[in-house]
Amino acid sequence: MHLESIRTSSRAALQSGMTFIEIMIVIIIMAMIATGVGMAILPGFERAKIKQAKSDVAAMRSAVQLYLAENSGKCPTIEDLKNERYVDKSKKTIDPWDQEFIIRCPEGDDPEVISTGPDKQEGTEDDIK
Repeated sequence: MHLESIRTSSRAALQSGMTFIEIMIVIIIMAMIATGVGMAILPGFERAKIKQAKSDVAAMRSAVQLYLAENSGKCPTIEDLKNERYVDKSKKTIDPWDQEFIIRCPEGDDPEVISTGPDKQEGTEDDIK
């Protein structure tokens, strides 16, 4: 009878833990779930950056127009806008991709404020004006 109780307790000890294969399966399942969540969330972050850039470009364009009206049409730089307090120093003067806005003042036309967008290169289709 003593031998049977030893066998029963050793079988219970062997069956109580998880095997390496079971642990690996759980880790793979968790990685797949994390990948799916990441794939669902990342496009939302990019859309939010684009929306923020559009809002920042519009605010910067208003500041440029005000500067032009008060300074005889001299095209400002970002530094001019900050120093003359047309743009609050606490406001960001860079786009969501950490690039400075580009300011252009074409002769006889409205000023342009441009964010180069996600690719950080001017003149591409993802530029935000």
